[in-house]
Amino acid sequence: MKAVKYATGLALGLAVTATMVTGTVSAAPHPASARATIPLTNVDNGRTVTVHAGDEIRVRLTAYREQGVMWVWSEPQASVPATLRRTGGSLSPNGDATAVFEATGSGTSDITSLRRCVAPQGQVCSHAVLQWKATINVQ
Repeated sequence: MKAVKYATGLALGLAVTATMVTGTVSAAPHPASARATIPLTNVDNGRTVTVHAGDEIRVRLTAYREQGVMWVWSEPQASVPATLRRTGGSLSPNGDATAVFEATGSGTSDITSLRRCVAPQGQVCSHAVLQWKATINVQ
């Protein structure tokens, strides 16, 4: 009789433990479904970043004033759209530029934007156009 109670209690304990372990494992997110968001800004010029397919890259470039002129950005573009698919982007009236890319395939793509000078009437502006670039390696 004691052996039956012991065996029943042991079996019930194992069943509860197995259910808890199974519940924990099935509730964990699948690694392939994890999606990272990588922010890039003015200070990331020249940076190389490694991401995974499905990750999102958000670029935000901020315009600035210097000696009475405004330095503004073009919309960021990917050099290899098959690797980085652009899903959004805009230019703001103050000269800022944003873009969102999704890493869709393995390979390497540069994201670039051009910075140029805009002078108010009566001011002189440099004709220099400077490039911002980040290299994205998609695994």
